[in-house]
Amino acid sequence: MEASPLGSVDKALLALDTLAGFGAAGAPLATLAQAVGVSKPTLHRTLAALRHRGYAEQTSDGAYHLGPSALALGSSYLAEENLPALLHPALTALSEAVDELVHLGVLAGREVVYLDKVEPQRAVRVWSAVGRRRAAATTALGRALLSVQDLDDGVLERFAGGNTPAEHLRDVLADARRTGVAGETEENERGIACIAVPLLRAGRGVAAVSITAPVERLRGTARAERVDALRELLPPLLPAGLSVPPPAS
Repeated sequence: MEASPLGSVDKALLALDTLAGFGAAGAPLATLAQAVGVSKPTLHRTLAALRHRGYAEQTSDGAYHLGPSALALGSSYLAEENLPALLHPALTALSEAVDELVHLGVLAGREVVYLDKVEPQRAVRVWSAVGRRRAAATTALGRALLSVQDLDDGVLERFAGGNTPAEHLRDVLADARRTGVAGETEENERGIACIAVPLLRAGRGVAAVSITAPVERLRGTARAERVDALRELLPPLLPAGLSVPPPAS
């Protein structure tokens, strides 16, 4: 491997990687020094600098672990306002693979907000716009995100509202958890269907990606091919830290 242009920075980055590997429990200086491959005095100075900026912390028993500044990096990188730019290449690749309209959305209260879209080369028969809002209960995007939440009956009924029967919403969310893919057929626009998967960060749904198409292209074999694209093509394209949940069965 080529030598780092700046050794001190490289040691600090290796120390961060190593701290992350030890998780919340952390590790003592000697263990970390052996894992990083440097002397204890050298690593002690590096950790002191990381502690100064909040990237490392030391417990009363002497163990070191990641600090709040390091943990905040991931949150800032994957903040909602950054998601369209981070995910646009993945949306583009997905749209090109299935030749359909692809959306990115997030929950905002009881609604889904469309953050980004990529249109296919073929003529699009669906009207959509970035910034558009729709009831989460009736959209594949919203259902995908709701399916990874633990909703009690009261919260589920509030999401259902006057948009869809609560029992129907309960059933479609259960199906989405089982299959890993949420869907809706002609519930928002006649002749149009949609399927979606949630994007998880640390186990929490932060956004969802959908494929929208005329009903005839989301039936049978064509639907199965598009479901496979969401499950298999999309995950490797996601930024580090985001994942798609596997089906429960």
